[in-house]
Amino acid sequence: MVGCCFSCSLWFLLCLAALFIASSESALNRYQFDVQVKNVSRLCHAKPIVTVNERFPGPTIYAREGDRVVVNVTNYAQYNLSIHWHGLKQFRNGWADGPAYITQCPIQSGRSYVYDFNVTDQRGTLWWHAHILWLRATVHGAIVVMPKRGVPYPFPQPDAELNIVLGEWWHKDVVVIESQANSLGVPPSLSDAHTINGKPGPLFPCSEKHTYAMEVESNKTYMLRIVSAALNDQLFFNIAGHNMTVVEIDAVYCKPFSTHALLLAPGQTTNVLVRTNQVPGRYFMAAKPFMDAPIPVDNKTATGILQYKGVPNSVVPSMPPLLSKNDVGFVKSFNDKLRSLNSPQFPANVPLQIDRHLFFTVGLGRDPCPTCLNGSRFIGSINNITFVLPTVALLQAHHSRISGVFTTDFPDRPPTVFNFTGAPLKANLDTKVGTRLSWIPFNSTVELVLQGTNLLGVESHPFHLHGYNFFIVGRGIGNFDPNKDPASFNLIDPPERNTIAIPTGGWTAIRFRANNPGVWFMHCHLEVHTTWGLSTAFLVENGDRPEDSLLPPPMDLPTC
Repeated sequence: MVGCCFSCSLWFLLCLAALFIASSESALNRYQFDVQVKNVSRLCHAKPIVTVNERFPGPTIYAREGDRVVVNVTNYAQYNLSIHWHGLKQFRNGWADGPAYITQCPIQSGRSYVYDFNVTDQRGTLWWHAHILWLRATVHGAIVVMPKRGVPYPFPQPDAELNIVLGEWWHKDVVVIESQANSLGVPPSLSDAHTINGKPGPLFPCSEKHTYAMEVESNKTYMLRIVSAALNDQLFFNIAGHNMTVVEIDAVYCKPFSTHALLLAPGQTTNVLVRTNQVPGRYFMAAKPFMDAPIPVDNKTATGILQYKGVPNSVVPSMPPLLSKNDVGFVKSFNDKLRSLNSPQFPANVPLQIDRHLFFTVGLGRDPCPTCLNGSRFIGSINNITFVLPTVALLQAHHSRISGVFTTDFPDRPPTVFNFTGAPLKANLDTKVGTRLSWIPFNSTVELVLQGTNLLGVESHPFHLHGYNFFIVGRGIGNFDPNKDPASFNLIDPPERNTIAIPTGGWTAIRFRANNPGVWFMHCHLEVHTTWGLSTAFLVENGDRPEDSLLPPPMDLPTC
């Protein structure tokens, strides 16, 4: 009897020790986000912008894998808004995902909402941003998720780490720009500058003091965590005299490779190692757009400075060779090098058997609009359906079984098959409008082919899927051939991301396992196209077990 009690006591102590170790490995990280309007001057112009904590870019969220993060967002601005934690999977917790009218109603002016989430099985660089109107132009910041304590990077430990956030800047109020463009039925005005950490750099007027400078020491290794917070432009990035070693994309480790330049679509992140082994001096970092379609783009170059310690500011920085705006050769070569690490510690669990095959055509069109400038307005569509935001959050309607908010009849394929990437189609560009979701059973394996189209003209569309990462198993130019193209799929070490750019006049095939219940937005991450309805959403059902089901909503969930 004594031995039995001793064994029970020992077991109890071991359990307590295990709980203590588990709790000591994770932490609670609290943040206060005050959404405020602040006057900011750029390019010889001053204007009020919406910020978080009066910072542009906003504060960085720091956590470790396994941590809990609690962010209290208080909205002092005149706009209702929500915050999206871009790339965090929010397992079973869509209430913290953030897209307005998808997983929550926006936070009204003068109100607060607490985003409470765990960082599970993720580590790397992600970011957060406003997810309503065009407010993410200035309401954004980085998320840095460190590995668990004692777990090293799968590459040489850098001597220091720095965040680089790329963006766009407009002279005018972006909300006004969006509203005016929508009322006239025309594309919005292009940005007036690109920015590096909120600053355009000395190539722009009145910008000597609005230049980001990064001081480095010789013969050190720096990890740059690069975020593209741009609204509508894909961006090249390079550094004069220095190569970069890519080690991570969208918070997923990849097979390292050296490159003289990067390409980031809006929403993507890339971590690189930079060795400061050049002659001490001042070297420009440059960000400029990529566009391989006949579409207007802000073709200006933002610059920051990589400056070796001890070098005076009077030294003129050297400029890197800038890529041409339509350098498709570099883009293909760069994308071909992206491969998942696929190591025993970080495997690439690519679904091999597929339960659901989806084929989504992506493009633009025109709908009649008697009050618009030309009698019509631009719209976006997937499978000829233009997405309409509801007035009640979709996740809330799903959880509370509110009828009449959405349907689950989004088609798996387009209604009409045609030469998707042939000569541009200019007629019969009307679409159907609605809030139609794609219903997915829990734990299904999904293969989705995103096919670009020639409706009005071809262009690249960067698509972001909330709640999931996915594997990019294939891509190509022209029309996807289901009989031939799957034979070339990479099912061993394809890149794993949360945002992918469909090539201009081409297609991309992705795979994922639908093991995260909830309603998850999927949309073009060009803000202009999201505004035009180039979006849809997946409704992933609950599993059979409580641990595979959506959590109940928080008590302070905003109301519409």
